[in-house]
Amino acid sequence: MKLYNNFDILKNHKKSIILIGNFDGVHLGHQKLFRLAKSYKKKFNLKMGVLTFEPMPKMFFNKGITNFRISSINQKNIILKNLGVDFIITQKFDKKFSKIKSNSFIKEILSKKLEAKYIFVSNNFRFGNKREGDVNQLIKNEKIYDYKIIKPQPLILNQKIISSTYIRLLLEKGNLKKTNKLLNRDWSIEGIVQKGRQQGKKIGFPTCNIDIKDYVIATPGVYAVKVKQKNSNKFLKAIANLGYRPTFNQKKILLEVHIFNFSGNLYNKYLSVEFIKFIRKEKKFKNVNQLRKQIQRDLKVAKKS
Repeated sequence: MKLYNNFDILKNHKKSIILIGNFDGVHLGHQKLFRLAKSYKKKFNLKMGVLTFEPMPKMFFNKGITNFRISSINQKNIILKNLGVDFIITQKFDKKFSKIKSNSFIKEILSKKLEAKYIFVSNNFRFGNKREGDVNQLIKNEKIYDYKIIKPQPLILNQKIISSTYIRLLLEKGNLKKTNKLLNRDWSIEGIVQKGRQQGKKIGFPTCNIDIKDYVIATPGVYAVKVKQKNSNKFLKAIANLGYRPTFNQKKILLEVHIFNFSGNLYNKYLSVEFIKFIRKEKKFKNVNQLRKQIQRDLKVAKKS
């Protein structure tokens, strides 16, 4: 799979199927869309590409939004590759790009640069300066620029449209079971292990500390997880605390992972932490002894998960 950070794509990637969107989480709704696109790929013998934006436009226009992502760029790219995508264009979303007129986006980018043949977009897709462009404008220009717009129906389960917004809400409410079902995998956070204040080690439970950066903040609490290092397929069972550690009066949210029966140095290693089961919400304990006893109870639950 080829990765681009601009619209100067290879000749064999022109005249392709292009799917436009953030595809954050690449959930069941997205997966349905890519299965449909894959059928077009097979039927018309075309390449399949994704046009996405960094940062996500919502995060660009709302600087106050920091913890928003369901998946990192790296995670998203791996999932898209597995769904049959041939190339991804990750366009930097900045002030200059946001000012492009919708007509110019269609003419200069979709037509001249990409020469797109089939363009997959959601019904509420907006583009161009001040979000002036919409799907109707794209459809009106089909014959002029020789492309076809495909706007599939969203996936609806139990009368609910499956969207990234809905999944963020489920995570924030602590509904991990439903989240994992709608992602068709275990939700995970990736990051580099940093040296912390070693409070876990002091009370007998050494942890790997991972900065969650701009991932969405799931309900702060204790989770049964499994962990693997980068470029490894071997998972280790573990327990994690995602939160502010109120017993120690911390202000910054942190992911702390205690791996069962593990000894070794993981500082500066890149870990993937998959969330299996929500055990309990985070709470403040009167003292370290109470916390230690609760952790021992949590460990028993996590080991059975």
